[in-house]
Amino acid sequence: MTEAAPILVLALLAITFLQSGYDKIKDWKGNVAWLTDHFVATILAKQVPLALMIVLVLEIVAGVLCVSGILQLFVQQHVTNGLGFYGAIVSCITLLFLLFGQRLAKDYDGARTIVIYFIPAVLAVFLLG
Repeated sequence: MTEAAPILVLALLAITFLQSGYDKIKDWKGNVAWLTDHFVATILAKQVPLALMIVLVLEIVAGVLCVSGILQLFVQQHVTNGLGFYGAIVSCITLLFLLFGQRLAKDYDGARTIVIYFIPAVLAVFLLG
């Protein structure tokens, strides 16, 4: 199967974002409370629920597109600019939003962790574009 690498990277992104989205939905109040404290000294201090909702929507869209892309690759083999490609693009955008937030909060360890996820997301864009 020549599509093993893109499928594996899409699976990583799908698991990452769907689990993260599920966690945000399951513990909305806890996430808002933690993030409100995390961003207390930033321009996002009063925008935490809105920012969290935007990230939640992006994560769910990215995860669903990545799963759809995996299914599309199983059915159609090599697909250029298919659903997985768009899932990878939305994943990159989501990670850039998260990176911006972590840098704004001066959480450099958190920002470094996001870069670890960004690398395979960009790889997926490359493999599927």
